[in-house]
Amino acid sequence: MEKFFKVKENGSTVRTEVLAGLTTFMAMAYILLVNPGMFAELGTVSFDAIYIATAISAVIGTVLIGLLANLPLAQASGMGLNAFFVYTVCFGFGLTYANALLLVLLDGIIFIVLTMTGLRKKIFEAIPKCVRIAIPAGIGLFIAFIGLQNAGLVVNNASTCVSLASFNVFNGTATWASVMPLLVTIFSLIAIAVMSIKKIRGSVLWGILGGSVVYYVLGFTISGFYDGFGANFSMNPVGAFGDFFSQAFIKVFTEGFDFSAYLEGHSSLELIVLIATTALAFCMVDMFDTLGTLYGACARGGLLTKDGEVPNMDKAMLADAVATTCGAVCGTSTVTTFVESSAGVAEGGRTGLAAIATGAFFFIAMFLSPIAKLIPGAATAAALIYVGILMMNCVREIDWKDIEAAVPAFMAVAMMPMTYNISYGIAFGLISYIFIKLFTGKVKDIKIGTWVIGILFTVMFFVTH
Repeated sequence: MEKFFKVKENGSTVRTEVLAGLTTFMAMAYILLVNPGMFAELGTVSFDAIYIATAISAVIGTVLIGLLANLPLAQASGMGLNAFFVYTVCFGFGLTYANALLLVLLDGIIFIVLTMTGLRKKIFEAIPKCVRIAIPAGIGLFIAFIGLQNAGLVVNNASTCVSLASFNVFNGTATWASVMPLLVTIFSLIAIAVMSIKKIRGSVLWGILGGSVVYYVLGFTISGFYDGFGANFSMNPVGAFGDFFSQAFIKVFTEGFDFSAYLEGHSSLELIVLIATTALAFCMVDMFDTLGTLYGACARGGLLTKDGEVPNMDKAMLADAVATTCGAVCGTSTVTTFVESSAGVAEGGRTGLAAIATGAFFFIAMFLSPIAKLIPGAATAAALIYVGILMMNCVREIDWKDIEAAVPAFMAVAMMPMTYNISYGIAFGLISYIFIKLFTGKVKDIKIGTWVIGILFTVMFFVTH
């Protein structure tokens, strides 16, 4: 381990690296609960299947980044990208679960090619800085909005589209049974925030678990709450693997190329444009998310080189791309580097050994799906809201006094939650940037790559929507 990871050379110890790996796992283990819950809404794949797919892809991605780049970072199915997969690509565009996996596979393959050829930098530079900065914030609002809806705090309203759920148990518009889960979500969110302020490791995970306990304790105050509870419950640690192999594994190859359901109501041209723009959106979000996380986590731990660069950047990006490809084969959405890796770096993680340790904990967690299934949506919704809050951090880097930057950035941030679509947010940000530059006589500021991507998104609106 010393020769391979250079633990002592990097000023660390094996014990420190393992503890750092555990800290990172605790900080991001919530993905094992949130991701399956989100995919289960599709109705064609179970919680168990995606739980195993999420765990396996996390193991692969995390071990890869440890072995290839020797960095103390971890990977798993990315928040925001999973929401894009479920709510935009499947529910919004009407593609099947397997069809969407094919787009993720294309994302991974494109990412590998871009990384190995050096074109990744060209694509990155083609997106205006103001839009790049805004993308995580827009995704954050989107995720938080989904969390508020899943919790039942935000509900449909005929006149205003959305409204706050009723808490009024006195006039009959609400009951204790309907209000209790809402209070659990609020309690869990506040608990996560307080623990984060107090620097408690794994605050999101503890918040989910604490909220779950409160939920089941308060369940005793509701008549009929436990009727039929546990009727189909099984503690078989390998039972979930059956669903994984039958519902998720290699579905991208066996069913992913069958677009017959989509083509029943759309033309072949619509399908081609949809595939091109959606795969591009997957790839761009994945790339910007990974780049931002790599720089952020390494900067926080003092791991950047003398030139301010991430060590072994290309290898880290390659690990991310390969993990995304493997994730698609396993049956989950885009795998990306988690910003929660910063927790392990803060605990002293300096080498890939910490990543290997995190991967080992994800492997162990693979056999705990029966327990994970007991976590209520009221608790996991709090995690979605909190992650959304964290992703808003980047808006401070936007120069809001510069209208040329503020308008595209705002359009990117606002349109994601308001249209329930991440790619639409990127498109509006990019297209507004092009027109502002065009009509202010600064057409030379628009790069060729920006024109190409902008035209692709414009065609998407006129052809597919």
